[in-house]
Amino acid sequence: MLNDIPHITFNSQKPNNSGIEILTIESLLKRISEADHNPEKAHQVAFNMIVFYTEGESKHLVDFVWHEVKKNTILHISKGQIHAFQFTEGLKGYILVFTDDYLKKQIHSLPKNEIIRLFNSHLFSPKIEVPEDSNVEQYIRLFYEEYTNPKENYNQENTYNALHSIIFSKLERLKQYQTVHLKKSDKLTTFLNLKSLLENNFSKSRNADFYAKKLNITYKHLNTICKDIVKITAKQFIDAFVILEAKRLLINSEIKSTELAYSLGFEEPTNFVKYFKKHTGLTPNTFKKDYI
Repeated sequence: MLNDIPHITFNSQKPNNSGIEILTIESLLKRISEADHNPEKAHQVAFNMIVFYTEGESKHLVDFVWHEVKKNTILHISKGQIHAFQFTEGLKGYILVFTDDYLKKQIHSLPKNEIIRLFNSHLFSPKIEVPEDSNVEQYIRLFYEEYTNPKENYNQENTYNALHSIIFSKLERLKQYQTVHLKKSDKLTTFLNLKSLLENNFSKSRNADFYAKKLNITYKHLNTICKDIVKITAKQFIDAFVILEAKRLLINSEIKSTELAYSLGFEEPTNFVKYFKKHTGLTPNTFKKDYI
């Protein structure tokens, strides 16, 4: 379908790539005329990204929310998320791109909290404001210099891995000061289990009782956990999860809203339309037209 939102896969310009790449925002802007898609149009990524803005002011779309960006703003975008740039005059920065497979290989060298904090869109904002006295930019620039230097081929893989780990640790440290610090706890573990259950069962049930039983806890306890972790009820979290999945499916497939209704577990398409409009203020078809 020509009007489908583009689904962008990892495609490095460098041979024998292990799953990580870095480029500048300026170079991406120059590629627009040659690319199969326009980065300023909403598109879904099949990889993870860290975008570090070093100059200029603009906006960046992440999962249907526009975020103000400026010098020393970082956005992290997870595999499967919808995003779009907005290029303005003088906009500069770096884009660090890496696959899920690369991230999995790196996990052994990263504290678990870093993965939870940086790449869990249901728990945290994708945006980080970097203080002026931070040296994060130096490490990202060093990564770029190492990656683009044709003379530095020896042991590059270990260099990339080391710099990736340092950058992650630096960002996690910044993130913990700008968000509620989530320590590893039984509540957090249960919430992450709820998220996993939702990913596999959201088309079967949108009922909080269903998930409470799966987790072997009471509805009241599940509600308390959600309020503590994400400041909303279990039902509100489930509805937000389903709506986000519906939005992604609506703009990234040929599926019609009537077919989508059944695939999401609604008995009647009209019920899905009412549900979607209640939570977004738009009908599914209107939403799809607005974003394509």
